[in-house]
Amino acid sequence: MKIGVLALQGAFHEHARMLGDLGAEPVLVKLPHHLEGIEGLVIPGGESTTIGKLLREYELMVPIRQMAQDGMPVFGTCAGMIVMAARIQGEPEPHLALMDVTVNRNSFGRQRESFETDLDIPEIGEKPFRAVFIRAPHIESVGEGVKTLATYEGRIVAVREGKFIATSFHPELTADDRLHAYFLDIVAGKR
Repeated sequence: MKIGVLALQGAFHEHARMLGDLGAEPVLVKLPHHLEGIEGLVIPGGESTTIGKLLREYELMVPIRQMAQDGMPVFGTCAGMIVMAARIQGEPEPHLALMDVTVNRNSFGRQRESFETDLDIPEIGEKPFRAVFIRAPHIESVGEGVKTLATYEGRIVAVREGKFIATSFHPELTADDRLHAYFLDIVAGKR
């Protein structure tokens, strides 16, 4: 299974390593021709405004949006969640606008307020998931077709809408591969 990892900025190597460890073939996506043959795409954390600018600059915005609308699964983490959101609080326009959610950028504070916590994510099992939050966003509101997968202190931090999943936190920075395995199951049509 070939899974693209958007490699414009952020922790893309960590995502690629985790996907590879799960048996997928990670493909680093920097240019439109790197999208050929991929069955899913991961959009990592980083800085959402920069990622959005680079998506436009490298002419990736339109083909990624089209592939996603045609049914390609997409997994966004932290800034990747912001890039996938239909609405960004305080911003005039979204980036890919794939998920019917409104996000609040940097809602958990600055870099120095980064933290780790255990989250209950029943969709991936009973064992708590150790989540790493770094200048994390959260989801203010969700549309009808969006399922909340996890919350932290009343804030939505993980969601699924059809073949799209997004998290406020960085699962690639832990040893727990269950969210990546969950995404691969979505790609394979098992979930």
